[in-house]
Amino acid sequence: MNATATPTGDLCSVPALLRRNAQVFGSRPAYREKEYGIWQSWTWSEAAQEIEWLALGFLALGIARGDRVAVIGRNRPALYWSMVAAQMCGAIPVPLYQEAVTEEMAYVLEQCGARFVVGGDQEQVDKVLGMQEHLHEIEHLLYQDKRGMRKYDHAHLNWLHDIRDEGKASHYRHEDELGRRRAELDYDSICVMLYTSGTTGKPKGVVLSNRNIIETSKNTSAFDHLSAKDEILAYLPMAWVGDFIFSMGQAYWNGFCVNCPESPGTMMTDLREIAPTYYFAPPRVFEGQLTSVMIRMEDASAFKRWLFRHYMALARRIGPAILDGRQVGVIDRLRYAAGDILIYGPLKNSLGFSRVRVGYTAGEAIGPEIFDFYRSLGINLKQLYGQTEASVFIAQQPDNEVRADTVGVVSPGVEIRIDDTGEIFYRSPGTFVEYYKNPESTASTKDAEGWVATGDAGFFEESTGHLRIIDRAKDVGRMASGHMFAPKYVENKLKFYPDILEAVVFGNGRDQCTAFVNIDLTAVGNWAERNNIAYASYQELAGHPEVLETIRAHVEEVNRSVARDDMLSDCQIHRFLVLHKELDADDGEMTRTRKVRRRIIEEKYADLIGALYDGSDSIVTTTEVTYEDGRKGAISAKLKIVNAATAGAQQRRIAAE
Repeated sequence: MNATATPTGDLCSVPALLRRNAQVFGSRPAYREKEYGIWQSWTWSEAAQEIEWLALGFLALGIARGDRVAVIGRNRPALYWSMVAAQMCGAIPVPLYQEAVTEEMAYVLEQCGARFVVGGDQEQVDKVLGMQEHLHEIEHLLYQDKRGMRKYDHAHLNWLHDIRDEGKASHYRHEDELGRRRAELDYDSICVMLYTSGTTGKPKGVVLSNRNIIETSKNTSAFDHLSAKDEILAYLPMAWVGDFIFSMGQAYWNGFCVNCPESPGTMMTDLREIAPTYYFAPPRVFEGQLTSVMIRMEDASAFKRWLFRHYMALARRIGPAILDGRQVGVIDRLRYAAGDILIYGPLKNSLGFSRVRVGYTAGEAIGPEIFDFYRSLGINLKQLYGQTEASVFIAQQPDNEVRADTVGVVSPGVEIRIDDTGEIFYRSPGTFVEYYKNPESTASTKDAEGWVATGDAGFFEESTGHLRIIDRAKDVGRMASGHMFAPKYVENKLKFYPDILEAVVFGNGRDQCTAFVNIDLTAVGNWAERNNIAYASYQELAGHPEVLETIRAHVEEVNRSVARDDMLSDCQIHRFLVLHKELDADDGEMTRTRKVRRRIIEEKYADLIGALYDGSDSIVTTTEVTYEDGRKGAISAKLKIVNAATAGAQQRRIAAE
């Protein structure tokens, strides 16, 4: 059987693909998990058996068709199996962000009406138990890791392994019913419900069908020539649509192996050990890895630093051309081959990228220098553009047509149109069914013809047909001068610098732009250590005079770059401050997918924004913060406001020339 045949009849659900994989790829690895430093492996046949026993155990607990099964925890095979087992029973898996605080989790559990909750460990169980008196629909709470659970009241608690054993023991009683429910699944059955990150309000439950997931997986797998020989590392949140497509949709469509790291702390080590062939990471991960490389090089010997800089200069000049198959001279190719032995190969191996055949990044724009760094090493890093409501893919970059300033061409099976305001609309087989219990939002987002409003502004390049994203449509405004205001365009330029972790730019309706900046504690802390600069806290380091001067230099360099763009030249930053704390999802300032909640920041830090515009040199402020254990506290700080030079009209003309 061809693994890429069009799904008809027998291949119209994830459980159907699982059965196909057990037959076709039965002896190939399906899942690996590292625990206590040792990799454990399950073949497709073994995984199919585990999932079936788990589904039978769910039936023994009384799971009904249409029940919502919440899944909370880090990436582990048993939690992925729980989602497929729920689907087999006609239920709907609802993965949640494991880092979510109790209030966020309670909202989702109540809104989706989950009867069953599968928690990864004691921490997740405690969260659910703490809110259960307000959530009366939860009847069964299951857990995967039994450490610390011995003295709990197990009247409504079950170890997932026991449920699996119950299913195995009672298969004669329930296997006929399981067979009937599995046979009822079709292309229009609900596959999963995933909640949006809630950038502008409460998260919405995005209902995705088997058609959405399988068609998207089929089309995008063909685009990148994925096969059963590929491998991925599943480390991104299970509640994020990208993980569901990569680790469930595409994995089950192609039959490739999903590898689960031991913990977030060991992720980079596990990445090196697995060396995946197919890899996705948000720009923040690639930026962090590059920062780590540069920090290590600063501590290397003078000869090693010279060798690194010499061969990286060569790689930046010809590496992308070699990767794209363009013509490169013989001498340069030989020098690049020597660099691969001495620098590029060992570096890729240390990063875990020695076997990456297809790599993607998305979510935010990635800095051209960072993007080119990885491609110069021979890593096929590309960009894609997508949304939860699209089952991820809207546009993606083809091999040999990769640039840092676009998100590629329209993905297979997708249609895109751009309205007069510049907002992007799409429709595709991956277009979501609806927002759960929210017909008003569904109607305002998706019209009767299936066109979905993305909320992003962009345009197609006439010469290449590639899509370029400007900003969120709602965030694109006008300066007092009438010129366009696009904050993300400037913010992304600022975040290209390793010292800057996050930036928020203001200026809509005003005569000039200002900004908040978060420093990257790892990068700036390493600089402080090398220069014997002592500091006691993030706040103290962020306010250090030399740090402020470094950030000023970055801002002024960005201003010169922005000045070259006639359309956005008024978006130069005149004044900025370095925040005394990192923007944090626990404080409501960012989403769980690390997107800035701009409106909340404007309200929460109104005093700081006011100081940026009233000419103040500094401001004293007090901010409420949330600690890791959920307790609230407050921190006070005196923040210095820094003026930055902007490029005038004459400088813009010189820069353009």
